[in-house]
Formats: sequence, structure tokens, C-alpha cells
Amino acid sequence: MQNHNIKVGIVGGAGYTAGELIRILLHHEYAELSAIVSSSNAGNPVYQVHDDLVGDTDLRFASELAGDEDVVFLCLGHGNSKAWLEKSNLPETTHIIDLSNDFRLEADAEFGGREFVYGLPELNKSRIQQAQSIANPGCFATAIQLALLPLAAVGKLTEAVHVSAITGSTGAGRELTETTGFTWRTGNISIYKPFKHQHLGEIGESLRQLQPQAEVDINFIPYRGNFTRGIFASVYTPSELSQDEARELYQNFYADAVFTTVSDKEIHLKQVVNTNKCLLHVQKFGKQLLITSALDNLIKGASGQAVQNMNLLFGLPETTGLGLKAALF
Repeated sequence: MQNHNIKVGIVGGAGYTAGELIRILLHHEYAELSAIVSSSNAGNPVYQVHDDLVGDTDLRFASELAGDEDVVFLCLGHGNSKAWLEKSNLPETTHIIDLSNDFRLEADAEFGGREFVYGLPELNKSRIQQAQSIANPGCFATAIQLALLPLAAVGKLTEAVHVSAITGSTGAGRELTETTGFTWRTGNISIYKPFKHQHLGEIGESLRQLQPQAEVDINFIPYRGNFTRGIFASVYTPSELSQDEARELYQNFYADAVFTTVSDKEIHLKQVVNTNKCLLHVQKFGKQLLITSALDNLIKGASGQAVQNMNLLFGLPETTGLGLKAALF
């Protein structure tokens, strides 16, 4: 158990995931925010960018880390974490939790003398506890993997998997683009990156970790939703399991998972927004097994899971600082 405050640094402090990290860590009983780095905002109060934090903190953005951090969260754009590490003088003893996709795949897991462990606690808890550096999973990848891991664990992924999943506008990051603006999103829906989303690689590697012979096609259609946060995924595949057998399999697999729950009732997005939960529901329709999965893309899909991984790294209960309630109404 941690017996002193964990000194935390955040690099890329102006984005959505950094804002959620700050919000969570300000109320984490063992975390002390040492430096929040933003080159474009250095010297400015953090609450000027993350204005949900007005009255919560007087911290200011820094131009560089303090140098005494126990753990550094990298909240940089995809491809930028490698570039930042190449020019940084981060001590080997400092833990890194990277929220980009730079180190998630096995081919990229070793970098600069570090080995990045894939940080999905429901899959790699013991490895995370012993790790020096963590590659935090993608948001869609987390929702889809949690829907499929129990089947892979018993070798039951044998046919093509079909996934239809929708995410909120925060999934595209803070920078305003044509498809994130209010007038475009409101009353609208669209697909993007069908069958070739970047999270498919990490999903496939995790499934093969449990079922090495698994070479099933994952037909994934991502949707942009007209809401700000959350992911709702419908995942289905032919299965010989009955509904009762499937539900028992999922409940047993996640029996010790503090943030993943198999619901007896159909689920919806409002149950998970603003929490580190993933909710799953299992139903059988003829030969098809349908698994619905819901989580908050910024918390369980990013910053909350990153803090969950930090807790594991430092010997804390996974739930520390993450007792967040959904805003149901």
C-alpha cells in the first residue's frame, strides 16, 4: 500500500483527457499534482481551459515537468508520445501511462528501453501491477474487448463478429473540426472509418492472448453520435451457448472486476456517463449471441482507466479516487 503521496505529472494538459485526469486526481487521496504541462498555455490558470474546475484549483499550466514525478501521464495526440519521449530526460524510475495509441500494439511495446504493458485491467491486472510503463487502451477498444474477452477465454470465438458502436463528440478530441461542431452534430449521425478503425489492431491482439488460434473477422462500423460523451456498442456473433450459459460465463469472468458489471437488464448510456464503469448485457436471439457494452469514452475509455492503472502500479485499491456516480437524470 502506498505510504506517501504519488507525485503526478501530466503532459498535454489542455485536452479533454487531461481535463478529466485533473478532475479525478484533485480528489484522489494519494495523488499530488506536481506539474500540468501545456506549451500553449504555460503560466495560465488551469481553470481558464478546464472551466469546470473553477473554484477547485489554483494550479497553473507549466512549460515543463517539475522533475520529481513518480508517474507521468502522456495526454498527447497519436504519434506525439514517441516524439516527446525521444527529447525528454525522464528518469528510468518514473512510471509512464500513455493515453495515445503509440505503444498499444506488441510491435510498438518496447521503446527507449521501456516496455509498455497493455493497460486493460480486466485482462492484464497482474502484469500492470509489475509494470514500469503502461499503454492505456483505446475507448472503442475497451468497450469491444470487454464484450468479447469471456468468449475468447473459453475458445468460443469461432465465427465472424459484427460490431456497431456509437461515440460522442469528445471522442474526436478538443480541436474543433467540421464533424464536431454543434450545428453539424445536432440531429445528425454518420459513420467513419468503417472496417478499418485503428482500434481493431489492439482488439485482435488481446483476443489472441486468450484464444491464440482466434483469427475471426471483426466487422466494425463506428458511428458519430449527436451527444458529447459515452460509447454504446452492439456486438454479435453466432454461438452454441444458451443465454443462461453465456450469462454465467460473463458473470464468472468478471466476478473480480470492480468496474465491469454484467447487468440482468438491458443497459443504456446514462448509466455509465461520468463513471469508470463498463456495463454489459448478454442476450441470445436464435443462433446469435448479442452483447451490448456501454462506457464513458473519457473515463473508462481513457482517463479513469489510466487512474485505475496508476492505482494498480502503486499497490492501491483499483477504486481509489474513482467513486464516481452517473448523472442519470
